Amino acid sequence: MAQFFSIHSDNPQPRLLKQAAHILHGGGLIALPTEVGYVLACHLDDKAAVEKMRHIRGIDDKHHLTLMCRDLSQLSIFAKVDNRQFRLLKAATPGPFVFILEATREVPRRVSHPSRKTIGLRVPEHGVALALLQTFEQALLTTTLQLAGDEAALNDPEEIRDRLEHSLALVIDGGLCPLLSTTVVDLSGLTPAVVRLGKGDPQLLGL
Repeated sequence: MAQFFSIHSDNPQPRLLKQAAHILHGGGLIALPTEVGYVLACHLDDKAAVEKMRHIRGIDDKHHLTLMCRDLSQLSIFAKVDNRQFRLLKAATPGPFVFILEATREVPRRVSHPSRKTIGLRVPEHGVALALLQTFEQALLTTTLQLAGDEAALNDPEEIRDRLEHSLALVIDGGLCPLLSTTVVDLSGLTPAVVRLGKGDPQLLGL
């Protein structure tokens, strides 16, 4: 049965953040609010939680999962970033962007794209997501909370609890989230390419 924490985005409660981090360290799969909607999130190194995440979404290993980091210094642990890429990342983080970059050896092979060896990374600007990342002290593996067979993502924490109470360890209630998407930018090639246009403005990157 999923636990249910109401955490304030402007003033997140440290006690609840510590409990949420403990659940993640224990292998729990959670629902977490962000500035573009709710995501499923788990510990990067927990194979069972990652498999459950993929099952809930109905996606295979060719679907990019996203590593959510607290800042650019943490992001650089998981991706190979040159000076040109770093300038673009700095211009658009934190914010509603996912950047596809070449993964480092710190990223488990089962999580990166099987043929391209790339990973999606982002630094959120939502208060709860950032506060949890600071408390957890590690990156979180995430994916949009859209159930297999559904046409849209879930953005109501009460509905998330009702539909996934036996699949999740925790639902973090951050209120209704917008039904938006991140802007996905592929930085793994010679030139940056917008793969999906979402909330993030590509003009921040000169694109």
